Amino acid sequence: MSDQRQKLLLTGGAGFIGSHLAEALLRRGARLAIVDDLNPFYDRTLKKANLQDIRHVGDCEFHALDICDTVELPQIMASYRPEVVIHLAACAGVRPSIAQPKLYERVNVAGTLNLLELCRQFQVKRFIFGSSSSVYGASSRVPFSEDQVELRPLSPYAATKLAGEMLAYTYAHLFGLEVICLRFFTVYGPRQRPDLAIRKFTALLEAGKPLPIFGDGSSARDYTYVDDIVRGILASLDPELRLPANGAPFEVFNLGNSTPVKLTELVELLENATGRKATCDWRPPQPGDSPVTWADTSKAARILGYRPATPLKEGLTRFVRWYRDAALGCSETPECPKSQTMDASVRTSSE
Repeated sequence: MSDQRQKLLLTGGAGFIGSHLAEALLRRGARLAIVDDLNPFYDRTLKKANLQDIRHVGDCEFHALDICDTVELPQIMASYRPEVVIHLAACAGVRPSIAQPKLYERVNVAGTLNLLELCRQFQVKRFIFGSSSSVYGASSRVPFSEDQVELRPLSPYAATKLAGEMLAYTYAHLFGLEVICLRFFTVYGPRQRPDLAIRKFTALLEAGKPLPIFGDGSSARDYTYVDDIVRGILASLDPELRLPANGAPFEVFNLGNSTPVKLTELVELLENATGRKATCDWRPPQPGDSPVTWADTSKAARILGYRPATPLKEGLTRFVRWYRDAALGCSETPECPKSQTMDASVRTSSE
């Protein structure tokens, strides 16, 4: 009897968003293969712990592989033959991209092109691309809407994400590959990367250390809980979802919370969630940072049924609870609590 479950290939599945998505896919009964190179952008043991958590939910293939690989990755595609590729793997982060732009171009642009070409070659039906709110950059129009065409990315990271979207459009136009680009807005929650603000600030608060605040604290972000992001990705997998019939089968959706919060307000909310008073270390603004991100999610609501359900206060309470549970018995620095011990058997993840 043939297995009729949907076959999916997920890049970056050992990372923050990817690991939550992998668990949700397995709970839905999907057949799943994960490609992730477990690179050392942050502690690899955290990604290995994510993989262990995934395996507790269900079985999946795992391939420790760079998405730029042009030898082994085609072999995996040829043998596995996925119906859908969900591409979350990337070099992530605005500030590191300014220091290493060539690396970001190689992974985020050439790596994405490698995957798109494999999708064409092996007749993948749908390609779902994890993009970023950073593509809007210096746009003066808020909230950010998918129909905005004058995008002004402020960092190499943002530029590579926009380039990935454009390449994906080209493959939709030339080859009929169904493409959905999902622009994520400041995702947070359990397993968040140690370098991102909410986890970093929580670690510093717990350790009684000052919080580095870049600028005057007025910058605002549309913080979105990871479970809401996962629901948006799952909705984009619906085989009944009809992409444009005229022209390329291509769509872009914002996945955010539609509620921008100033940095100073975030600090106050974290003080309440942790029960600790913050000391702020005020610093000059960082190049590449956008002054505000704010998602117009009306299109995603209309077409995907996307409706974020987690207010920031509730999400931060859940995150702090996870962080403290994860840090119990950990002898590491507070920035990198380990959720569990790992074997050494098991590298690019995107958030």
